[in-house]
Amino acid sequence: MKKVGRNREWSSVVGLLGILLQLFLLIECAATRRITKKNSQSDLQSLYPPVQLHKLNNHVLVDNGLFNITFSVPGGMVIAIQYNGIDNLLENENKLNNRGYWDIVWNKAEKPGIIYDKLEGTNFEVILQDENQVELSFTRTWKSLNSSSLSMNVDKRFIILRGISGFYSYAILERLEGWPDIDVYQGRMAFKLNAKLFPYMAISDERQRIMPTAKDREMGRELDYPEAVLLTSPTNSFLKGEVDDKYQYSLEDKDNRVHGWISPNPRTGFWMITPSNEFRTGGPVKQDLTSHTGPITLSMFFSTHYGGDILALRFRNGEPWKKVFGPVLIYLNSVSSDDEDILTLWTDAKEQMLIETENWPYDFPLSQDFVQADQRGTVSGRLLVSDSYVSKRLITANSAFIGLAAPGDVGSWQTENKGYQFWTQTDNEGYFLIKNIIPGNYSLYAWVPGFIGDYKYKNYINITPGSRTRLQTLMYNPPRNGPTLWEIGIPDRTAAEFFIPNPQPKLQNQLYIEHYAEKFRQYGLWDRYTELYPNDDLIYTVGSSNYQTDWFFAHVNRYTFNDEGNKTYIPTTWQIAFDLQEVEKPSNYTLQLALASTNEAELQIRVNDQDADHVPNFTTGLIGKDNAIARHGIHGLYWLYSIDVPGSVFATGKNVIFLKQSRGSSPWSGLMYDYIRLEGPPAND
Repeated sequence: MKKVGRNREWSSVVGLLGILLQLFLLIECAATRRITKKNSQSDLQSLYPPVQLHKLNNHVLVDNGLFNITFSVPGGMVIAIQYNGIDNLLENENKLNNRGYWDIVWNKAEKPGIIYDKLEGTNFEVILQDENQVELSFTRTWKSLNSSSLSMNVDKRFIILRGISGFYSYAILERLEGWPDIDVYQGRMAFKLNAKLFPYMAISDERQRIMPTAKDREMGRELDYPEAVLLTSPTNSFLKGEVDDKYQYSLEDKDNRVHGWISPNPRTGFWMITPSNEFRTGGPVKQDLTSHTGPITLSMFFSTHYGGDILALRFRNGEPWKKVFGPVLIYLNSVSSDDEDILTLWTDAKEQMLIETENWPYDFPLSQDFVQADQRGTVSGRLLVSDSYVSKRLITANSAFIGLAAPGDVGSWQTENKGYQFWTQTDNEGYFLIKNIIPGNYSLYAWVPGFIGDYKYKNYINITPGSRTRLQTLMYNPPRNGPTLWEIGIPDRTAAEFFIPNPQPKLQNQLYIEHYAEKFRQYGLWDRYTELYPNDDLIYTVGSSNYQTDWFFAHVNRYTFNDEGNKTYIPTTWQIAFDLQEVEKPSNYTLQLALASTNEAELQIRVNDQDADHVPNFTTGLIGKDNAIARHGIHGLYWLYSIDVPGSVFATGKNVIFLKQSRGSSPWSGLMYDYIRLEGPPAND
């Protein structure tokens, strides 16, 4: 017995040493690849013309032989990009400050009204000019407490490298201690392209198509909100009768790495490449805009989209703050042969994205605020799940999302918006390695597909330059009070598994007819509920109903028509019918309720009592402003409620749980369910 024990001990030690050796080799190999890649890039650079800088009246032009770019001085607006024989890829008819620019949406704290600021610089400086690189800085310094302008120091940077077909841009935004209170809602970089050149947009392998023009939208009919337009007289007759809405082309940040436009003549691509999500807000599944009709290409650094004002950056009591956004790469490519498929431009852009991602963090930005690779740290470990009602053995947290964000409560990462976040996914054994972490104090957060709730590591993690933090095996105990009596859906933080109807034939986007998996992005699906349930609300019977076909993806209001013939919206009440063979009256049951989205909604839950005048067994109160229903998202922010239900309210035999979304008046007041589970009383061991 002692011999067996020693063997087990040695096996554990050897296993741990093996893991540590693999981790060491992985990190060292990454460093070696970086050095080798840097040397090979230097060799390749010499094959291309040197970078040249030309100062003109009120402008500066940078030319690397592959393309040239012109900036306004000192504003730092991108006014022209010359490439592949095209004088300007940007829209010449626009004003000089409305072609390529950074902008911020903000207002003064507690005051109504939105202010747009294009962050126009007041000072210009050449940071570096040599044959291999030019880095330009356009800055603006906030000076006066009496000023009505945005109280931030702004440093916009642009980098042009030798041999790179495109340019990099990043910005440092800063507030000093004692500055006025403000709310900041959105920060982005935008490019408005030449409408005569770029008709074809691509944001993923499946989501790409010929797009309408801005004029097509102007000639169309506005639908329930300004962003959605029915194309009535488009230039391309193929598009007639379709709906165009920029929110139909949103992506989760984890997937938002490359998107852009293709010109068929001359064959040219314009792409936005984002090599890292560390500077974005709200975590890896935060959704945001990409490219859309214009043609317009965006790099969204932060916004309230799909989350609401809770994602706004609110600065109070003179709070100081500084953050680096980017760099991102604006990549240009072309094909010269008429025989070559024009979609190779998309393939090439994806390959370039992988190169940029592998090279992150870059070694060429010269701002001292951008943290270089050797000043960053790593965190590694393993995550397992313990749920004895699923398995008596520990469960591997396969493909779990795990990351570092600012210290906060469990799940606070999804509304964190001022710091940096660093995320990865576990492998099929639950192991993870988070790389390139900027020094600071963080909490470690995670969630596991297939299980409800959020994990948070008990201790803070302090990252110092070059640190390598190895955590012990982490254990997640998802919320659970008793055995599963029944469940509806899949706990994956989306409503994608539920029934999503076809759109009305006259309100379609053809892209999502072909790309069926994302048909939730079709316009007007909220009104399809009334058309499918014209008289009575949804009733789901456990044991016979199928959530894929019998559970509507969004709990929305029903429309009726008032005396003037206009739509009005009223609350709806869904039912879950189920049988209990026996009931433990003195015991507590638990209803686990996971919501994938809420927008100005209140969910009231009553058990075996439909009378709305009676106090509900549970209510969420008024929650949410993520607007995911209107913006064609299959999720917004995640909410979880573990609701105690006394056994005394249940009956032996037939039972009904009534789910009332009590806030009417709007087509978009509603919620999406992620997963519902009724648990019995705790089992006796």
